[in-house]
Amino acid sequence: MNAVGQTNSADAFLARYQGLAGGLPGPRAPREAAAALLRRTGLPGPRDEAWKYTSLRPLGDVSFHTALTDAGDHPAPLALPYLGALADTPRLVFVAGRYRSDLSVLPQYVTARRFAGHLREAGADAASDQDRLVALNTLLAEDGALLEVAAGTDAGTLLLIHMSADLSGTPTSFHPRHEFLVREGAALTLVEISAGTGTYLHNPVIDIELETGARLAHLRLQIESPQAFHIGTVRASLAEGATYDSFSLILGGKLARSEIHARLHGRQSHAALNAAQVLRGSQHADFSTVVSHEAPCGTSRQTVKNVLDGHARGVFQGKIEVARAAQKTDGYQMNQALLLSPHAEIDSKPQLEIFADDVKCSHGATVGELDADQLFFLRSRGIPLAEARSLLVRAFLSEALALVQHDGARALFEHVLHARWQEPAA
Repeated sequence: MNAVGQTNSADAFLARYQGLAGGLPGPRAPREAAAALLRRTGLPGPRDEAWKYTSLRPLGDVSFHTALTDAGDHPAPLALPYLGALADTPRLVFVAGRYRSDLSVLPQYVTARRFAGHLREAGADAASDQDRLVALNTLLAEDGALLEVAAGTDAGTLLLIHMSADLSGTPTSFHPRHEFLVREGAALTLVEISAGTGTYLHNPVIDIELETGARLAHLRLQIESPQAFHIGTVRASLAEGATYDSFSLILGGKLARSEIHARLHGRQSHAALNAAQVLRGSQHADFSTVVSHEAPCGTSRQTVKNVLDGHARGVFQGKIEVARAAQKTDGYQMNQALLLSPHAEIDSKPQLEIFADDVKCSHGATVGELDADQLFFLRSRGIPLAEARSLLVRAFLSEALALVQHDGARALFEHVLHARWQEPAA
């Protein structure tokens, strides 16, 4: 009943929902709508264009079970990653998908409620859309945060920390649901960290609404366990003059897909969806974005770097949509991949879909390997091969990391990357 079934089937998740339905918080209507969608369509499979490069088949090899412990049943949290200058930053902490009030501290000008007590508000819109991974989250979500930043304030920096593990000794799945509302003229820097140990499925959904002139810097670090599955969705809605500045550093997971949808429905709004994927061994990671320009004078930027070693496979799918009304849109997209092994693979699919006639949009993609001359130069100066390769890789990634304007977050990313290159090859 708890096992995950066929690759493109949601039967096991639906069976699990039926077994848990009586104990899940909130009204059943949004969950029933999500269940109806999944019964009708199943989970995404190879016939779905958006999933042609990423198969959910590995999920079928694992039997996921319900987390058997409540958030308060664990007296100590899992080991947090290195935080450096962010160590004393206000935070929201979720352990095994459950909110930990004893580990959380809110910043000034921010109010928060638990999703578990307000499912009707948080799940209403998601139940009606056709995103099946969001529907899966709606089906099984148990906890999360509804957060609001007061108008005209700068709330500073907030950490959103997800710590996951197979705490019961068997593979478990977590489906946290968050909503962030940044009121008119307000600002927030959100540093999101997803980490853990063991085998589990982490399927978070974050809905973001930015009112007129609001600004959100969303800096994401995904360092899930090497045995974990991470399927995350972010949906951002931007009003007039709003800014959503996102950067994702993706290093963890056996199978990972990070999906970001940015809807620019207000004039002169701006979205930046930048990322770096650093993979090794047999890891598979998919970074997929959709930027929908619906109003005039909007801008969007995407720079995505991939470093792939061993038999790793990286995927980038980036789509820029420009509606007829979105005149004077300025959109840019670039994907670059560095292959460190003859067995590594990159799939790149940049797309432009333009219905306006006064726009400036461009995209590009490059794939290459380490420059042999540069490597020889470093080796000739007595630098060991491993260190020389590391220097060149870090130089390749420096352009992406330079896009992170928050000093504490950038230091965290640099530390994690440095630690990754000190680890023995998988």
